Amino acid sequence: MNTAITPSDGRTARGERTRDAVVEAMLSLIDEGVLSPRARQVSERAGVSLRSVFQHFADLESLFFAASERQVERMMPLAAHIKSDAPYAERLAAFVEARCQLLEALTPVRRAALLQEPFSTEIAGRLRWAREMNREESERVFAAELAALPATDRRDVAIALHAATEWTTWETLRAHDGLTEGAARRVMTRTIEALLKKELPR
Repeated sequence: MNTAITPSDGRTARGERTRDAVVEAMLSLIDEGVLSPRARQVSERAGVSLRSVFQHFADLESLFFAASERQVERMMPLAAHIKSDAPYAERLAAFVEARCQLLEALTPVRRAALLQEPFSTEIAGRLRWAREMNREESERVFAAELAALPATDRRDVAIALHAATEWTTWETLRAHDGLTEGAARRVMTRTIEALLKKELPR
């Protein structure tokens, strides 16, 4: 069996390494608070030429989208599957733990994405998808409690539950109210309890 590496294989591998380096450079700059990195900054961080950046990405928007997709892939393990038939206290604790870890980890990229959202249909679509996934997960985890509410209240509470556990609320708690992660988690827990009218013993 011929397993020799051809020149074409080598070029492909180098191209993939360069592409990965550029994506990682974009993410590292965003993580450091550079929410709109310039192409020159990305190329210098990646250790490649400016020309190489645009050989792999048509523009900075497509590079940012690739970087955000990479970040989503990395964050997926934080989105732990929570059994909807587990006891309420167990579900609540697991949901808040997983959701807060995810929101905190996503913060740099989400801040950057919000700057791009009005100008990029791809990024706007990805953010809509993320919000919808978050909404579906909160409704799935607390389906029993939502079902126990009067029908006239159920939709309003489901929407409020989604709003209380979304990134924008987390950003308000952490960045604007200045809460620590632990304090922000307590606020999220209390909010969910109040919405579902089920408070745990303190």
